[in-house]
Amino acid sequence: MMTTIFGTSKSRAFRVLWMAKELDIALEHQPIDWRTCGKDTDYLAINPAGSIPCLREDDFVLAESMAINLYLAKKHSKLWPLEERDQAVALQWSFWVATCLEELYIRWADHQHWLPRPLRKPELATAAMNDLERPLTRLDAALSNRPWLLEGRFTVADLNVASAICFPSGAHLARWPHVSVWLSSCVQRPAYRDTARLP
Repeated sequence: MMTTIFGTSKSRAFRVLWMAKELDIALEHQPIDWRTCGKDTDYLAINPAGSIPCLREDDFVLAESMAINLYLAKKHSKLWPLEERDQAVALQWSFWVATCLEELYIRWADHQHWLPRPLRKPELATAAMNDLERPLTRLDAALSNRPWLLEGRFTVADLNVASAICFPSGAHLARWPHVSVWLSSCVQRPAYRDTARLP
């Protein structure tokens, strides 16, 4: 079975590519740009939503990065929690980061780092960081007495959450020391570093 992941690593496809590296999945990577994927007729024939990332295994196609990662983690077992309740908590963290943290983090990173300097608005970066206080405080509390979110080991929950806020730890995380240490451990993983070198 051939596994193909569509999407540049400079997009949410990063978390899927990171998952594939962690699981040592043999794959073909098609680094489609997020700015053009919705206009590519060949790609639209594969994924009518025109979004990235997208996973294709022979005639099976799955979109949405969180869904793909949960599918891969469960299928290959390695990063999937063993206990049923921990599996539910892994789902909870994955949905939580997608709905409560990722958009705020992107807004902060856009105006702090990613946008060309003339387009950055410091007041929007400040406002986003203020809005991040609540979710980051929750995450910090969850990590206050454990190195990982579940089972004392790195799982899909850690990967999905870290992939949403994986700008290298620094001064912006000083108020959340447990998040900072945990995130540093996540981004030092060999699979993360290998993924960061992909197009």
